[in-house]
Amino acid sequence: MDLTRTAFGSWSGGRFMHFGEALTDERYIQLVQRSYEKGTRTFVTADVYGGGRADTLLGEALKGIDRSTYALAGIIGHDFYGGLRAGAKGYPRFTEPGLHAPEDYASYVQMATEKSLERCGTQKFDLLMLHNPDTTGYSSPVVWDALRAVKAKGLTDRLGIAPGPANGFTLDIIDCFERYGADIDWAMIILNPFEPWPGQHVLSAARKHDVKLLARVVDFGGIFHDDVKPGHKFRDGDHRSYRPQGWVEEGNEKLEKVRPIAEKYGLTMLQLSAIWDLSQEPVRSVVPTLIQEAGEGARTIESKADELAALPDITFTAEEVKEIAAIGDNTGCMKLKGASERHEGQEARADEWPMRGELLEVAKRWELGSTWAW
Repeated sequence: MDLTRTAFGSWSGGRFMHFGEALTDERYIQLVQRSYEKGTRTFVTADVYGGGRADTLLGEALKGIDRSTYALAGIIGHDFYGGLRAGAKGYPRFTEPGLHAPEDYASYVQMATEKSLERCGTQKFDLLMLHNPDTTGYSSPVVWDALRAVKAKGLTDRLGIAPGPANGFTLDIIDCFERYGADIDWAMIILNPFEPWPGQHVLSAARKHDVKLLARVVDFGGIFHDDVKPGHKFRDGDHRSYRPQGWVEEGNEKLEKVRPIAEKYGLTMLQLSAIWDLSQEPVRSVVPTLIQEAGEGARTIESKADELAALPDITFTAEEVKEIAAIGDNTGCMKLKGASERHEGQEARADEWPMRGELLEVAKRWELGSTWAW
């Protein structure tokens, strides 16, 4: 089964990424089951979340449900088995120099895939994605040989990449499509009406290489859930604290500008964001973060799951897509991760590395400019 239009991400509910209040195990499991019952039939999990606990809870929630009635996407790549956590930066990628030699990539990928499947209580993923690749993950044929091998063993039907954790990696993603597009079925990108940049630059290359896109951060940090208002108090450690001061106020101003379009189609604001994504080929699935905000007046996370599951089959016109993007234009609003000329002369790090000449050629081929200093 391929991914469906709406997807549940195991990072929802504040358990494994700090958004709002953390659900109890029981409520989390009930949320997954409710999402399925209401019509969301794709579930996405990353093995590193909770050191495998996200896999386990998702497996408990889906136990007993006919496996042929939902799609399951697994994401691997951070070595929490043998690597040491570096504080807020998390666990290293398995491709980090000194952690695994290239000749060991295949055994690691197989091991990580099998353990994730075991925790999920199933025999096969419908999609297996490479999580937050470093520059080696994007470009090394040894990594992609390892991914092909687990597919050949029947551990997954499809392969993909899930760049992150922050925004960027544009040229790295396109270069990866050009190198391994024949093997890549899906890619995950950050895309929503208030963050069209830089994800929008990947769309054309994905179309050319027949790569379907799974859009995350569809909720724009909760703004599109319509219960994060000016003056909202985030709890200490909330993952959204990295966003710039004033983003909530600015986001709500933009929200009111696009609300008439939502009202025209009878959509909630989250549904508007999801439809905007899905109105652009080749975006084929959306996986917003479902958040239980703290404080009085906050909507229940269950109502947000229901809203996602009830997403109507509507497509915005090209003019409406452009109108909404113009309102949300965020070009140049942040320093991007991945290859950048601002890292010239520095050693490559897990999510930042110097620009390579062939990537500038990628930018030239796709008319993305000759300067990449973001």
